Amino acid sequence: MNENIRKRNELLAQTVIKGLKSRNMEGFYAKDKEEALKVALELIPQGSTVTMGGGMSVHEIGLTEALVKGDYNFIDRDKMEDKRQAMLKAYDADVFLSSTNAMTQDGILVNIDGNANRVSAIAQGPKKVLFIVGLNKVCDDLDGAMKRARNVAAPINAQRFGLSTPCAKTGACFDCKSPDTICCQFLITRYSLHPGRIQIILVNDSLGF
Repeated sequence: MNENIRKRNELLAQTVIKGLKSRNMEGFYAKDKEEALKVALELIPQGSTVTMGGGMSVHEIGLTEALVKGDYNFIDRDKMEDKRQAMLKAYDADVFLSSTNAMTQDGILVNIDGNANRVSAIAQGPKKVLFIVGLNKVCDDLDGAMKRARNVAAPINAQRFGLSTPCAKTGACFDCKSPDTICCQFLITRYSLHPGRIQIILVNDSLGF
């Protein structure tokens, strides 16, 4: 990464962390993927029950692999036959892992979901929600974050899952009502009622999509 971009991202991260603090959420800065993994493991107590609702960024920093190998009760829904039971276990987990589709410079999180298991767990249930977020997902304002979630994250996810939606074919949101749509639930997290429940590790790298 260009050194000027890296320095700019460091400053941006501090702005976001201040915004998160004003919203009763905690932000942490990681200079790269390796440091992000280190910070994440420091925030997840050993012996914790941990699960997740998707999130390529979580995989990209090596966190899922570390949890499987470590002293954690990691519930991997991809390895469970009963997917519904795996999703329901998330609501009573100690830690729920996720990334975000987009966020604002002043700390608002924007997420879109199809089944809603991810956004519902972010909103309520798990004792802690830990986000892994590349600084590529930070937008100027809420309008920009919504546009990113709908026109960047959603089309790529639709393509990744092999869905037949207009956005999968064109790369842009059509506000569709396709049977395959993954834009069923929108969650805007602007404040956390419970201090420390929502924690965000901001990584000086391009993660996820």
